[in-house]
Amino acid sequence: MPKSVLVTGANGQLGSELSKLSPFYEDFAFTFVTRNDFDLSDINALNAWFADKSFAAIINCGAYTAVDKAESDSDLATAINVSAVEALALIAKEKNITLIHISTDYVFAGDNFKPYVETDPTAPHGVYGQTKLDGEMALLAINPDNSAIIRTSWVYSEFGNNFVKTMLRLGKDRTELGVIYDQIGSPTYARDLAAAILSMIRHPNGLTHKGTEIYHFSNEGVCSWYDFAKAVFELSGINCHVKPIETKDYPTPVKRPHYSLLNKAKIKTHFDLNIPYWKDSLRDCLDALIGNQQ
Repeated sequence: MPKSVLVTGANGQLGSELSKLSPFYEDFAFTFVTRNDFDLSDINALNAWFADKSFAAIINCGAYTAVDKAESDSDLATAINVSAVEALALIAKEKNITLIHISTDYVFAGDNFKPYVETDPTAPHGVYGQTKLDGEMALLAINPDNSAIIRTSWVYSEFGNNFVKTMLRLGKDRTELGVIYDQIGSPTYARDLAAAILSMIRHPNGLTHKGTEIYHFSNEGVCSWYDFAKAVFELSGINCHVKPIETKDYPTPVKRPHYSLLNKAKIKTHFDLNIPYWKDSLRDCLDALIGNQQ
């Protein structure tokens, strides 16, 4: 009998990629929900929706992700990134559901000199990073069995708004773009993350540990936003000159991590994952985007 899997935030990048992959995973019976089904900021509505339902697993892709806007919208960011996570953790504990929650590299200060491991100290800048960290802490405190927190970074896909699609749009209209070169990390193709999550649930050992584990996931390799933009244009055949600029030349309300490379050894070892190189995955995403336009 297929394992029942609920995906929240189904219209987001990761949720959309999970939906696209779902036909290839016949051992799972997926339910995809959006804010039209229940609003994550409304805990009463969330609890009411779950009253007569249960699942083998919940993949919580829903989140407040507007990094700068969160500074002036902290109540909503807290409701979605903290209170909703706490409610889902309580539901998962009560109904013995595997809960996989997506978090972010923004929980770190971004001043490391080597890839962050899961146990490194956290020190977020701004409301967004703090609420994502508070959500992690809520889940850890409630500590349902068979759960996982996955921190990821620089997410892009053929869906929604993201850096790759912005570069494609701007690159077609301009002959030159300034892109930051002194922020270092690794992109994450949402389809690769979706496949990794489904592999985790499907893995022979499953999420059989007690308590909640934290994992890091992004594509392999390292680059700056400048390198990322250069690769987008080169692989898509767009003739746009990329000019390297410093973070100070592109000020934002919230400080971005200067170094947010994630060490993926733990998730690769626990679940026998082979993670693709970032440029190979970028090529796959661009092929998908071009295919959609034809």
